[in-house]
Amino acid sequence: MPSLLVTTLDGIPEISSGDDLPALIGDALAASPEGVRDGDIFVVTSKIVSKAEGRHVRAADREAAITAETVRLVASRSHPGGTTRIVENRQGLVLAAAGVDNSNTPDGTILLLPEDPDASARRLCAALRARFGVALGVVLSDTLGRPWREGQTDAAIGAAGLRVLEDYRGTRDAHGNLLAVSAAAVADEIAGAADLVKGKASGRPVALVRGLAHLVLPNLDESDPAYTARALIRPAKDDMFRLGSDEAYAQGFADGQAAAVLQSVQRSS
Repeated sequence: MPSLLVTTLDGIPEISSGDDLPALIGDALAASPEGVRDGDIFVVTSKIVSKAEGRHVRAADREAAITAETVRLVASRSHPGGTTRIVENRQGLVLAAAGVDNSNTPDGTILLLPEDPDASARRLCAALRARFGVALGVVLSDTLGRPWREGQTDAAIGAAGLRVLEDYRGTRDAHGNLLAVSAAAVADEIAGAADLVKGKASGRPVALVRGLAHLVLPNLDESDPAYTARALIRPAKDDMFRLGSDEAYAQGFADGQAAAVLQSVQRSS
């Protein structure tokens, strides 16, 4: 019978800029009762990676930081408390406020996401593999909202050493039906499961997920983009919900006006 162990890791201190995160996590793993086994996956809250990488910004600069981290505005809504912006950020993620966060960070500061979450995950994964001599995977997680769904859940924004998608296309279900589009976002599922034990204010930013060794790669492939969290981002050409409803309406209206002007010019010429 398949089983899954998801548990938090004690012993991670408050992280500051410049801290050796692989060493701190490795020391906590070495002292943990579960230890480290071949096929383990470790989920690390992206905030401690941002802290170690010095991604702090003054809280007074939050709106400017959101703008600086924004590549494309997806939707914007005003409310009594201000304006919420859903944007595509530098890492290609679509999320509120470009991932700029003021929780679990010292007073007067906010945190940006890691500059390159996949690269951060890869460095951490390589260091832990070298220290413990086993094949393991690393997922960097962050909290995201979902279209059409209330609440938030953790998802993978960085990954290394494991398959992020479990592709069932071309296989058949228990009734013999051919699966044509099914692909499980297992890195996101792992991140969500880990958040159930890590919590938001527990001071335990790392979780061990054991029982999914079939997803862990024997070698750490640094060149194949299929084994990164960026592979989970839907390409723009396939994204049916690339804009918010108001923004899509405004763009369609503007396009219609431009087409009408062009037709008028063509008729008069």
